[in-house]
Amino acid sequence: MTAPVVARTAPPADLHAELMDCLQTNLAWLARAEHGVSPLVLGARLEFAPRTGSGRLPTVEADTDTHVERTAGALGLSLTERHVLPPRAAIPPTGPDTVYVIADAYHLPWVPYHGHTHMDHSFLLARDDSGRAVVRDGYHNDTPHGPARPGAWTLTEEELAAALPDGARVYRTTHTGVPRAATEVVPATAAAVEPYVRAYREHPDRAEALAQLTLETWLLARARRLHAAHRAAATGPGAAVEEHLTAWGKLTEQTFLAHRRVQRGRPEPTGPLERLAELLYADARVFTAPAPAGETPRGTGTAETGPPDTDTLRTAVAEEAAAVLRVPAAELLAGRALTEVPGFSSFRMIDIVERIEGRLAIEFDADDLVPENLHDLSGLCRITARAYRETP
Repeated sequence: MTAPVVARTAPPADLHAELMDCLQTNLAWLARAEHGVSPLVLGARLEFAPRTGSGRLPTVEADTDTHVERTAGALGLSLTERHVLPPRAAIPPTGPDTVYVIADAYHLPWVPYHGHTHMDHSFLLARDDSGRAVVRDGYHNDTPHGPARPGAWTLTEEELAAALPDGARVYRTTHTGVPRAATEVVPATAAAVEPYVRAYREHPDRAEALAQLTLETWLLARARRLHAAHRAAATGPGAAVEEHLTAWGKLTEQTFLAHRRVQRGRPEPTGPLERLAELLYADARVFTAPAPAGETPRGTGTAETGPPDTDTLRTAVAEEAAAVLRVPAAELLAGRALTEVPGFSSFRMIDIVERIEGRLAIEFDADDLVPENLHDLSGLCRITARAYRETP
């Protein structure tokens, strides 16, 4: 089933949906729209507290029930009623109220995970004046299956029931008061960081470890962007914080690249786990006591320069990147950065790398596949030239 084609209802301009996960964002939309609560309160406290996951690897992702309870509490909401619906049961009429629903994203036709990935996903449900079901979903993310963007959709009862073949959890909320969260960073300790990093380093299935680590770094980086936005609302942004967030973003991309390389039987890049530990330890220092002016965090410097690129090589690289990004190669040859092209993401970056390798019959060195080499044509050409020399 595809999502009904209806006009989207934009979320509040200050929802900051891009900073939240798929369970947080709709509770935040509810609290913001109905009670005037700033979603940024969810970033007040930053803590590294991994738990044992359902598999053999630790995770910073809380279980759904705990995460929803904490999110609601931080927003000044109380979950007053909870109903577990059996498969394909109709959600009872909500009257004028909006309810918060958790269901399997695999069956929800308005999200890109539909038909691809089983995972808990939230949405808001209300009824319009005609009694029709109106779904609002504020989730904002770029996924392997396409972009998820906030919107609203009107569904028939049949469409709503079809989206819930495995049932759902339905919550009603009340407002308990304006939250007064203190801004706090709990420093990451060696007792938490070292076992966490070691578990991922020593896990025998490298593809599994890197797949989970990709999710972990995404969650960690997003939480730090949310915390930085909470701080900036009161104190304004700082250069040290911006550099730190950039480093977290690069680590997320590097980890994703490592995962894709290992999936294809290529060597695993070195460095992401060491960099992860460095950034975790740096959180408290950067957020509470910015580094002196002129200090550059490790790993965020400019990539090394290499020999000049030949016109032929540069044209080939530009053509492959342009084919992925669907822009004229001439724009990239003229100096347009890949990051300036709408739609550029870690997923497109992988596609570009693989197309260049296929066209030129080369294999990039795993340690060259870091974001600072992959965001502009010059960096891509530099590592392509090196791979061309070193590939047998």
